[in-house]
Amino acid sequence: MKVNKYKPVTFIDGKVGYYRNNTYQQELLLKAMQVSDDPKVLRDAIGVKAVADVVRTLDKLTIRKEYHESLARKGVSLDYIVENIKNIADTSSKDATRLKALQTLLRSIGLERYEDIEDKGKGWEEMLVDLQQVELQGGPKQLEVDTGDYEVIRPPVPKSEQKRQEDEAELGRELYAK
Repeated sequence: MKVNKYKPVTFIDGKVGYYRNNTYQQELLLKAMQVSDDPKVLRDAIGVKAVADVVRTLDKLTIRKEYHESLARKGVSLDYIVENIKNIADTSSKDATRLKALQTLLRSIGLERYEDIEDKGKGWEEMLVDLQQVELQGGPKQLEVDTGDYEVIRPPVPKSEQKRQEDEAELGRELYAK
């Protein structure tokens, strides 16, 4: 039986990517493990240089799984987090604390920076004040939309493009077959 002796990891400077967040490679590794368990095949599938990188990525997956299981055992879920942020926003006596809780919720849904083309120089606070004033003055303006009948005509797909799409679909079925 051949024993692999890996060289030790040495850090020359702090710019080595061993500890970077490689969630994309982790997801690829999970998909590739459905097809094969050969480390060399997995190495090629996720695009790393060495089998040691595959093992390192597996370690990161294991740690992440253990962390999420630990959170679940302690009763920490997304519902718990959102509920507590909402409670802070609802019951806090300090406006700054309430604002921070609401900003956290906005960041979590990707709305921390909402920019409209018309109101380029305004922040979200000014936009909320403007919206409140519009509602007090009789509500927002209704847009007039022409809902006339029309037909969408899709252009025909060229034969070469159809062939390419079929080849990609077949390749996807081969790679990710369960």
